[in-house]
Amino acid sequence: MGRHKQLTEMQRKFAQELVTNEGRKTKYECAIDAGYAKDRATSTAAELTNPRKHPLVVQYIGELREEYQKKYEVTYERHISELAKLREDSRKKGAWSAAINAEVARGKAAGLYIEQKIIRTGKLDDLSAEELELRLKKVMEEYSPILEGVSVEELEDQVKSIDKKDIHQN
Repeated sequence: MGRHKQLTEMQRKFAQELVTNEGRKTKYECAIDAGYAKDRATSTAAELTNPRKHPLVVQYIGELREEYQKKYEVTYERHISELAKLREDSRKKGAWSAAINAEVARGKAAGLYIEQKIIRTGKLDDLSAEELELRLKKVMEEYSPILEGVSVEELEDQVKSIDKKDIHQN
């Protein structure tokens, strides 16, 4: 399969469908909606999201996600003011329960309430230096086609040159 220098219209549509419907549609559904054949949609979606097979598509998906993240970014100020607006709208309508919930949510966002939850899912801090190096190597190998101007060997040298003490201190 030859590598293309730019994305096709269907690849762009797939990437846009995937990013704009994150969590609501599967990759399979996004591939179908982008115009790919139903009988190959699963494998096509897997191929399009594989950086080794379609690095430009994966890179474009990353760019779109970054763009959406900036556009819909939740900041403290925006969050608090939106909750205040919801509270006021609820008060005006006499929806006291909704108004109270909005005010409690504002208080939580402001740090006025302490809610403790401990969820352990295995963090990088829990890995040994060798396990961390293996994990980084795997990521670098998988995403090397979309890294610009840096060879895998150069990245490996950079990772190896990081002082292992620095890894454990962070």
